[in-house]
Amino acid sequence: MSPTGAPGNESSRLYVVTGAGPVGWTVTEQLADAGHHVRIVTRSASGPAHPLVEKMSIDVSDPAGLGTAFHGAAALFHCIHGSRYSADAWARELPAAEQSVLAAAGAAGAVVVFPESLYSYSAPGRPMVEDGPREAQDGKRGIRTALLKARAESATDTVSVVAGDFFGPRVRGAHAGERMVKPVLAGKSLMVIGRADQPHSFTYVPDLAAAMIAAAGRPKLWNRVWHAPTGPALTQREIAGAFATAAGARAPRLTAVPSWALKAMGAFSPDMRELAETLYQFERPFVMESSASQAALGLAPTPLDEAAAATVAWWGDQGQ
Repeated sequence: MSPTGAPGNESSRLYVVTGAGPVGWTVTEQLADAGHHVRIVTRSASGPAHPLVEKMSIDVSDPAGLGTAFHGAAALFHCIHGSRYSADAWARELPAAEQSVLAAAGAAGAVVVFPESLYSYSAPGRPMVEDGPREAQDGKRGIRTALLKARAESATDTVSVVAGDFFGPRVRGAHAGERMVKPVLAGKSLMVIGRADQPHSFTYVPDLAAAMIAAAGRPKLWNRVWHAPTGPALTQREIAGAFATAAGARAPRLTAVPSWALKAMGAFSPDMRELAETLYQFERPFVMESSASQAALGLAPTPLDEAAAATVAWWGDQGQ
């Protein structure tokens, strides 16, 4: 196996990635760096500049376009997300997109690998494991539950790889993304939601990408849910402190926005209302375990100091 977990190093193997967000971009880079031909599909034909990366402008709602893009693929990594962080947008866009991708991948004989969140877990008060209950209902949580059930019922082979909250290069719209890293690098205080000292699982995006690639190359791991290698749970204060240490900056002062204030803001702001739906993840311990998946995939999480340093270096390259 290659370092990414992709089978061998045959440059003739074709992989397809939909979406060029932080996950799709990183999966594409890891595959191409391992010597594989990657076709990345987006509406804007965006993606990494690499001689083994072919960028195509296709909408996932176009069956003919997907059929062309997926032809000859060994695996498909479906990494698109909703146009907005809202239950309405997710319900309107994601199920139909997944069904289009599953149909086209099935016709091409390719497994579909999905990045997945912890939203569907219906017993988040205890450490979440691969075989834990995923029956959450209502809002964005219920949509994730329905998507997982539809994948399980599909005739197309699938793998879902669950991650905690993202951090790492290219991660912007996340709790440990630009809302946290930019103030830390600027030496400013920052605001977090919920409580700053509750343990919470954060997944380094390159570790998620490596797990998705490894799972794609091992048919015995298909048609179930795995967890991306994820280090010990961190408080929001601890991960912000790791970024500060990596940047040589002082530890930031954190202010937590209480639940009552966020819910009050939700009465006037749809974005705040959607954010308030996930408050339970930051008011109490919200911890995932990945030891079983790490053993099955042969992977381990990147040490926090290395991951924080790479994250800070990427933001430095952005002029921060």
